[in-house]
Amino acid sequence: MEGKRFTKNDNGFICAVCGREVLPLGSSSRDHCPFCLCSLHLDVLPGDRAAECGGVMDPVSAVPDPKKGFVIRYVCRKCGMSHNCRAAYGVKVQPDDLGKLIALTAAR
Repeated sequence: MEGKRFTKNDNGFICAVCGREVLPLGSSSRDHCPFCLCSLHLDVLPGDRAAECGGVMDPVSAVPDPKKGFVIRYVCRKCGMSHNCRAAYGVKVQPDDLGKLIALTAAR
């Protein structure tokens, strides 16, 4: 039997990288800082908080997507695991830094 592939987890937090307060997104799950775009390796499946690693996830690139806005590629500093995440650009509460997203598109 297969478990859920996504667990909504929209809590605010203090960014472990830049120290800024990150507010809940309100419409979906917030899993990265909108200021520095970093995240933490906390999930096995999105929102489950089941990963034991806890390493910093660095944004390494972003791809514009006509349906999803931007999709950010992350790599964990500690274990090297990578995953993609939809950017929170165009939202009302603390949208992701557009300048950083554009810079990441050039990094691909």
